[in-house]
Amino acid sequence: MTDQEIQRINELARKAKTQGLTPEEEAERAKLRRAYIDAMKASLKSQLDNIRFVDKED
Repeated sequence: MTDQEIQRINELARKAKTQGLTPEEEAERAKLRRAYIDAMKASLKSQLDNIRFVDKED
């Protein structure tokens, strides 16, 4: 997910609150949101996969 895509999501969110969106913009917003969510899930999964638990020895 690029900064430009995130900026576009924010632009569409602001426009939705003030003017409303056309059907094309709603479809674009849904596509960008899905890409953002997928990227966040992949990032979280990667972080969780790299966690190593270490037991303290007594």
